[in-house]
Amino acid sequence: MKSFKSNAWLLPQPVLIIGTYDKERKPNAMNAAWGGQWDMHEIMISLGSHATTDNLAVNPEFTVTFATKRTMVAADFVGLVSGRNTPDKVQKTGWTVVPAPNVNAPVFKDFPLTLECRVKQKLEESKTGYYLVAEIINILCDEKYLAEDGNPDVEKMELITYDPVHHTYIQLGQTVGKAFSDGKQLK
Repeated sequence: MKSFKSNAWLLPQPVLIIGTYDKERKPNAMNAAWGGQWDMHEIMISLGSHATTDNLAVNPEFTVTFATKRTMVAADFVGLVSGRNTPDKVQKTGWTVVPAPNVNAPVFKDFPLTLECRVKQKLEESKTGYYLVAEIINILCDEKYLAEDGNPDVEKMELITYDPVHHTYIQLGQTVGKAFSDGKQLK
């Protein structure tokens, strides 16, 4: 077995797009990979110092969506440029932006699933960023991405994951098993 030094290789890594409004209510988006479920109704995201963190200091509400194969190029773009230096970055993506129904933040309608969130806590806050813990207020899903049971169909969404080893994006694949069920075969 080959050994590697410690690195940020927890896999898979989501490609999260965080939507905020600035103080003039202009939408901003950033790409973040270091996030996940914190608790049943909370998420955690590691944030550096960005226009997004500036915006969250003024308004603690935001949205989180998940990049897809179809949105990959623009999702990568909002991770390459800063809203501090490129104020029209959301406009350049071509995304359709509407206000979120339950929080003061933008929804990017080009994505299948959006979490409406509110900052609950900032951990280890410094000049370089912080760990953001946020409450999930509501979840929105475009109806074309619903399964027959009325719930979101992740397979239809063509979500992508970030590969930190090779700096690529990989589309998530097909369902291969049933969680909390298939393991019963070994009981």
